[in-house]
Amino acid sequence: MEIVNLLYYLIYEADIILQNRILSLIKLMNYFNFPLAFYQKIVYDVHKSTKLYFFEHIFMKGVIIDHISWFNFALIIMINTIELCRNIFEEPEISQRKLANIMDISLGKVNALLKDSIEKEYIVKTETGYCLTEQGTKLLSDHKVDNAIIMAAGFGSRFVPLTFENPKGLVEVFGERMIERLILQLHTAGITDITIVVGYLKEKFEYLIDKYNVTLVYNSEYRTKNNLSTLHLVKDKLKNTYILPSDNWIRDNIFHKYESKSWYSCVMAEDITKEWCVTANKQKRITDITIGGKSSQIMCGPVYFTKEFSQKIIPYLEEYYLRPGTEDYYWENILIDHLDELDMYVNSIGNDVLYEFDNLEELRQFDVSYQVNSKNKALSCISKILNVPENEITNIRCLKAGMTNKSFLFSAKGESFIFRIPGPGTEKLINRKEEKEVYETIAPLKLSDKIFYFSAETGYKISKYYDGAINSDPHNPEHIKRSMDLLRNFHSSRLKVSHSFDLYERIHFYENLCRENHCLNFYDYDVVKEHMMQLLSSIEKMNVPQVLCHVDANCDNLLLLPNNKLKLIDWEYAGMNDPLLDISMYAIYVYFTEKECDDLLKLYLDREPSTEEIIRYYSYIALGGFLWSLWSLYKGSQGEEFGEYTLIMYRYAKTYYKKIRLIEETES
Repeated sequence: MEIVNLLYYLIYEADIILQNRILSLIKLMNYFNFPLAFYQKIVYDVHKSTKLYFFEHIFMKGVIIDHISWFNFALIIMINTIELCRNIFEEPEISQRKLANIMDISLGKVNALLKDSIEKEYIVKTETGYCLTEQGTKLLSDHKVDNAIIMAAGFGSRFVPLTFENPKGLVEVFGERMIERLILQLHTAGITDITIVVGYLKEKFEYLIDKYNVTLVYNSEYRTKNNLSTLHLVKDKLKNTYILPSDNWIRDNIFHKYESKSWYSCVMAEDITKEWCVTANKQKRITDITIGGKSSQIMCGPVYFTKEFSQKIIPYLEEYYLRPGTEDYYWENILIDHLDELDMYVNSIGNDVLYEFDNLEELRQFDVSYQVNSKNKALSCISKILNVPENEITNIRCLKAGMTNKSFLFSAKGESFIFRIPGPGTEKLINRKEEKEVYETIAPLKLSDKIFYFSAETGYKISKYYDGAINSDPHNPEHIKRSMDLLRNFHSSRLKVSHSFDLYERIHFYENLCRENHCLNFYDYDVVKEHMMQLLSSIEKMNVPQVLCHVDANCDNLLLLPNNKLKLIDWEYAGMNDPLLDISMYAIYVYFTEKECDDLLKLYLDREPSTEEIIRYYSYIALGGFLWSLWSLYKGSQGEEFGEYTLIMYRYAKTYYKKIRLIEETES
């Protein structure tokens, strides 16, 4: 075994790198049970073969002391030798100057490497350049890239509205989907074993299996966890592996058939940045990572793991994944915590080579076709309705996702707007023609937000965004009182529309959807449903006068404006019903306790309620809980997730049915 190869083995396989890069020959001797003279000869041969002359270089008690340890230097020589052989493999006629440029080392070092590699019979000189020998090919073979993993599970909230229709990796740049460009670049480098980890809109990636013979792996935790969970999911695939985000656009192919070391692609940020900034030593090994900095290399884009790096990080992936509180962790958090043992090098990429677009406006600057036509339905609609070119639709950002719809904020003509896009399966839940009728009916009251556009066909809606507005606080007594005053005045207006919010019909409608999607999982559902039917029958006999109700009058739909006016927005469920239905919906949305529910009814009525009003109110709490538990079960079957909401709603149904029966028993 050659000296340098032995060193390479010792460093990576035995894991004997010591703090401050000082290697004790005595420790090596004890570890491998070889005589000290053997290691002293290694030092002498390495010193001689690499023509390395250290200053203040001393031997004392078998220990080499130097600011750059001999084994670290030998590793750098090995890395440079592998990269030299790789470059000659890829371009046999490559010049020394081009080698120096690619490897980012001096021309003198390149010439020394070439001479050393010829002496070691890795390469031979030819008339036109250099050629790998059998020995050189063997050297490269251990560093062959095995596979690539593309991370494509996330939503990409900063790229709305494009990501409402497609995952970010499938967005086109210059007419080519970003993920396809990456796959083709990998193929060009000879890497065809490609795994794509998908999550959001996973079905959109399915065609890639046929087109490029990739493997798809589904990350079911993509909504709740960061990319640590993605890498943990495919940890068994980690070898000599590229790790790529799906949403990078790379001008020149940076991938190779062979790689010498683990690296993270970095670009230079001249200005102040909030990105992850790296500090590296002279050998480009990353020694520190900080969040935020100035005039720094920032972590951006593809990464490469050697098999040795993979073997070291896999146990940490398991440990961190199972550790509570790591849901928001990136896999890079592991790297930060263990930089002392996880050797990762900077791979400096030109700013004009690697692009990561944070939002649509950055993409517009790069691919100017997006300034004219983004091929997005929502932006096309805005452009047409507001009569503005798409490049004047700016400041786009995702709003907090609602339970039914997707919405985003944007600016145009000096004003701020909200664009609503109906969520998955919403067309089965909401009649947009009826919603449009409601908006037309309430318009004279100026109770709602200002509507600029409403389509009964698509459900698209453009409304005014009120800068500085806040949601009504359901735990602020003054806010609660104002909300109840607003609802009381609204109900007193006795507005009418041509449709009702029919609880009986809605319950059966959602029940059928749940049965069709095999998601009706409550063990005692039939019993609870029978109880709800009893309540509906009792309410019907009361023959309560009906008025237009909002039906979803919760704190998130009550906006307090900077001018202190209160607005009630989002009327998609509105219809004719008992006004106490609105009060019950307010209560259960914020998970009010039994006492809070009782106090709310008194506040709305502005007096003590009658027994009949209490029974009606309690019935609507039970029925509302039952209805929304069915609604959330169906939405869950369509890929939405509402956590404990379903359980809490179902519990309201059961609890308030019992309270009603207790009242009736007391009365009798």
